[in-house]
Amino acid sequence: MLERGSLVRQLDRLVEGMVALRHDGTFHEPNLDGSPGDYISFAGWEWPQGVGLYGLVRYWEFTGADHHRALVEAWYERQLARKPPSPNVNTTAPMLALSILWARTRDERWRQPLEGWADLVLNGLPRTDEQGFQHIVSDSINPGELWDDTLFMVALFLANYGRAAGRPELVEESIRQFLLHAHYLTDTETGLWFHGWTFEGRHNFARARWARGNAWITAGLLDFIELGGIEGGVKDFLLGCLCSQVSALLRYQHESGGWHTLVDDPTSYLETSATAGFGYGLLKGARLGILGDDARVAGLKALSFVLSNIDERGTVQNVSYGTRMGRDLQFYRDIPIQPTAYGQALAILLLAEAVRHTDEIQVEAAQ
Repeated sequence: MLERGSLVRQLDRLVEGMVALRHDGTFHEPNLDGSPGDYISFAGWEWPQGVGLYGLVRYWEFTGADHHRALVEAWYERQLARKPPSPNVNTTAPMLALSILWARTRDERWRQPLEGWADLVLNGLPRTDEQGFQHIVSDSINPGELWDDTLFMVALFLANYGRAAGRPELVEESIRQFLLHAHYLTDTETGLWFHGWTFEGRHNFARARWARGNAWITAGLLDFIELGGIEGGVKDFLLGCLCSQVSALLRYQHESGGWHTLVDDPTSYLETSATAGFGYGLLKGARLGILGDDARVAGLKALSFVLSNIDERGTVQNVSYGTRMGRDLQFYRDIPIQPTAYGQALAILLLAEAVRHTDEIQVEAAQ
């Protein structure tokens, strides 16, 4: 049986482990402008830190703890006091947590940065055919390419900020991006999602059913509907995509509770960040009555796997490093393992959702 106190203690350790992450120089990845890339430490401004902040601010929403809010606010105060990087898909990720913070507090310190960044995304990000956001990032231009990562890094921010700020054009743009990406990235044979699509050649690269890419969808789709207040036919369509994906995920879950880094390839290694994202989406979907009890059981198995991969310092292990677009499946099997902020964040989301299920279990036991 899940034990609430144990999960909360582990959550606090995950936060400590995330803040303590440091770039030790193992990965030298300069950006296009010559600046060094930092995709590990909590001090940088990139997509791993953005996902980390999202996990932290959602945990703050759950706890209401002043020290969690202070930790988030201090990060933004430091970063915005100096010039942030130029907007691209991945550098937009930190704006999601800031938009949630502003929506809850209406602190005027955050309004101008959010407004300015939203305008730059809407009017400045390069577009593919059919007006998709080209997956341009700090170290690569990727012309004509759609990646599933983009939805989590950009569309969630536009949806949440657009709704909170009364800017429906931002929500509509986020909907367009979800529908377009679903059209080109969904594998109709399995219900899983491919990592990417290129309009230059019109193909899905290695046709990789990459686990963390799929986890961005499982974890992000329900949050997108919630944050953007998505209703009607769009909501129904996206939930249909989720149910198809989950049906495949349940077939491919390893007996340990984890998923392989290529979901349908048992020769690839088991990977913790994707498993955490899947577990979060499965448990949340089950709690909301969108998914069935089989999803809840699979989510709890995923929780067990993730808990077994958190070390005594609160660091999530067996997380695959940031993954570019692969031209063959071996590329994904060879991605190195490295603790990261997004690994911490996805585990935080999963454990915070699991705490809600301890409340349900206690109610069931009392009946």
